[in-house]
Amino acid sequence: MKKSTAGQVAYYGIFVALAFVFSFVEVLIPISLGIPGIKLGLANIVVLTALYALGPKEAFFISCVRIVLVGFTFGNMASLLYSLAGGLLSWLVMCLLKKIKGFSMIGVSLAGGISHNIGQIFVAALMLKTTSVIYYLPVLLIAGTITGILIGILGGMLLKVQLRLKDSMRY
Repeated sequence: MKKSTAGQVAYYGIFVALAFVFSFVEVLIPISLGIPGIKLGLANIVVLTALYALGPKEAFFISCVRIVLVGFTFGNMASLLYSLAGGLLSWLVMCLLKKIKGFSMIGVSLAGGISHNIGQIFVAALMLKTTSVIYYLPVLLIAGTITGILIGILGGMLLKVQLRLKDSMRY
């Protein structure tokens, strides 16, 4: 992170809190498509926005803090490992694609959603000591594509609001 001031710490705290609240809201939304593990990924709106508004290091920090907080609050060690693997791979892919001209925020988010699911499948294969979970990947890739597009659209909207708020803040 850049040189820290009280205002910046508060600003990053707002991002973490918002991501945490979105994760909580997602826990409350009963999505039952008969397919375990599929979620909207609402907290990724905040990580995506942070990537564009603050930078990769800050987005990484916000993502990791959110994953750990949510893992300890709503999950267990397995869910924490799945989330970390998916979140870290997603962050890495989004950072790389953001640097490439021609990728919109929606395209970056879509790739992030897909890579999140790939990271989770990789961890599942390691934890379960079987590659048979790879057969579940096509379903997750479809879900990651749909949610990635949705998150990209919502992230673009949130970025506009966030930039207006940031301009009005003095720190």
